[in-house]
Amino acid sequence: MNETTPQPEIIPVAPPPLSPSDERTWAMLAHLSILLNLVTGFLGVVAPLVIYLVYKDRSRYVAYQSMQAFLFQLIFWGGGTFLTAIAWVVSSLLSAVLIGLLLMPIACIISAVPIAAIIYAVVGGLQCFQGAEFRYWLVGDLTDNLGAG
Repeated sequence: MNETTPQPEIIPVAPPPLSPSDERTWAMLAHLSILLNLVTGFLGVVAPLVIYLVYKDRSRYVAYQSMQAFLFQLIFWGGGTFLTAIAWVVSSLLSAVLIGLLLMPIACIISAVPIAAIIYAVVGGLQCFQGAEFRYWLVGDLTDNLGAG
């Protein structure tokens, strides 16, 4: 006689929503993760993505801010660093000719993009910590189109 005991039904429990204070803190950390790039070179891009994946179901605000920070870092830190490298290589190769010397100021201006990205991300982090709705220029609309907003 094979009696089977009924198994208790497992009901998944949704994680509780974040408190407003926790929302502000995690949103700020997503933006300030750009500072990790100064030490590691690339982990700053990974941090807001992890924050997004962990908290997307618990806070719409954190999901939006972290996805925005991820896209911003991907575009302006990664892209800016790539463009800076190209600009310096091209201007260095052409420096034997007068054209290369004329391109040096342009390379200097392009080199400022990653530095400006850091400053902009810190401003975003501070505004999120204060509870303000922060939107990066151009990236905020892209985040809305991806459905994270």
